Amino acid sequence: MNGQQMEMTMKKWMMAAALAGAGTVAQAETVAVITPYLAQPGTQMYVEGFEAAAEEKGWDVNVVDTAGDVAAAISRIEDAVTQNVDAIVINVDPAQVAAGLIAAEQAGIPVVGMDAGSDPLLAANITSNGYAMAAETAVYVANRLNGEGTVVQFVFDAFPPVQIRGVIADAVFGNYPDIEVLDRITPDVSDGGIADSRAQMEAILAANPDPGSIGAVWAAWDQPALGALQAIQDAGRGDEGIVIVGMDANPQARAAIAEGGNFEASMAQDFEGIGRTTADTVGRLLAGEELRASVIYVPTQLITAANAGE
Repeated sequence: MNGQQMEMTMKKWMMAAALAGAGTVAQAETVAVITPYLAQPGTQMYVEGFEAAAEEKGWDVNVVDTAGDVAAAISRIEDAVTQNVDAIVINVDPAQVAAGLIAAEQAGIPVVGMDAGSDPLLAANITSNGYAMAAETAVYVANRLNGEGTVVQFVFDAFPPVQIRGVIADAVFGNYPDIEVLDRITPDVSDGGIADSRAQMEAILAANPDPGSIGAVWAAWDQPALGALQAIQDAGRGDEGIVIVGMDANPQARAAIAEGGNFEASMAQDFEGIGRTTADTVGRLLAGEELRASVIYVPTQLITAANAGE
């Protein structure tokens, strides 16, 4: 084979290789999203925001809801590891699913929290600043009571982002010597929390029948606030001026606030923004970027009757 023939052969080989490469389709990144809390409106919006961003990136996303079963979330994380996904996103207390997170770490699969709580086994947690939100809403209540009166608190210490809120509210109310916390209630959240919160509030109203005996309700998320509102209205005590404050500003809460009744305020989280920021963070990890911040906050806003319709 002379030099010219060799050159032509090389060109043909290079062209064939280029065509073969052009015909190869890159495999889509696969991401598992695992949560026990998909019944919660906020979680639904997180997931929708994540899925929208993931679709733009061409990812394959599998959303797994364990319907309130936290223990089952461990198995689902382990399943995702076995399936060799590229990344895992969780919306659950990382301390409660540590076995699954360890399996992911051993497999080299990054796990990102979507409003999950901080943990060394997570590459990052994307959330709202629960400390700031709780402080703003608790101070709102304290100011509305002019620093004195009784408060009913609805909390949920089993989930770190919500547990944080309760701790800060405790500190705020504890700093007012003339504010008394009548009860600190952890409602059943299997249906989101409205039904049990309503029942619990009905019992508190019955135990405190005098007008003015209950000054306010502070709830760490909107469902208990809505349940308390229903109980107060059904008891015919809506005119007593009981101040209700929630958190998350979901559509039902916004509508109640806009009416100008007992439900006066809530903190709006940018749920879609949390979902999208989680997807962006996963993308940065898959691209090999080393994250500097292990907690990434998305801004929030206090919602009252003045801006509930915006």
